[in-house]
Formats: sequence, structure tokens, C-alpha cells
Amino acid sequence: MSWLVDTNVLSELTRRAPDRRVLDWVAAHADDLVTAAPVVAELLYGVARLPAGRRRDALSLAVVTLLEPFRGGRVLPFDEHAAVELAAVRVARERRGMPVGDVDLMIAATCRAHDVPLVTRNVQDFVGTGVQVVDPWQGP
Repeated sequence: MSWLVDTNVLSELTRRAPDRRVLDWVAAHADDLVTAAPVVAELLYGVARLPAGRRRDALSLAVVTLLEPFRGGRVLPFDEHAAVELAAVRVARERRGMPVGDVDLMIAATCRAHDVPLVTRNVQDFVGTGVQVVDPWQGP
């Protein structure tokens, strides 16, 4: 079974002292982890918007290193199937009065298109999307 890791999970891994529960969860599922193109975009944007300097350089290296295991097919695309899923998710959330940001919509749609659960701390952002969500900060 594959697990799609969200931006906040991958970001946690770049911290000086990552949460032990997240480290343990990721280690236990390392061979089954995938991510999504919008997650990669968020990570790269987060680095690019920092002012030039040592902090940005260090974070850039950390993100490149972090993403290395996902190369070669472990970054799921936002494709035509995901676009169809995005429309369904957006309508469902709007009808419930629960709008959601574009990137989270793309991530949810990618999960649905590839039938994979999402690993994130932001559980509430994905309520009503039809995506199974796991919060590694909650522990086993």
C-alpha cells in the first residue's frame, strides 16, 4: 500500500529536531511513500521565497536531498484524472460550506486519482474530500 506524504510531513523532516512520532512513522513506511507534484511545488516555493543567504542555501540542499528518494516515479502527477477528481472535491466541499485552497484541492484530487491515503497534520483541510487521512503526529 502506498501513502502520499503532504508538505507538512516532508517539511518536518527538514527541521533540526523533527518530531519523533513523525520520524518513526516515516521510517516504518519508507518503502511505500509517494508524494504529489503539488507537494514538490510547495516545498520548492517555500525555499525560493526566502531571501538569498545561508538559510535558504541550507534549506534548498535539505529539500533536494529529501526529494531524492521520490525521483523515478514516486512523485504522482496532477493529470487529467486528478483534474476530474478536483472538480468533484471542490463541488462537494463548497456545497458543505467548506472551501479549500487550490494546492490542497490538487493534493486531495491526486490522492483520489491514484487511490492512496494522505499523510498530513492538516486533517481538517481534507474532511469531506473522500480521502483517507493519517496524522503521524498522533502516533500509532
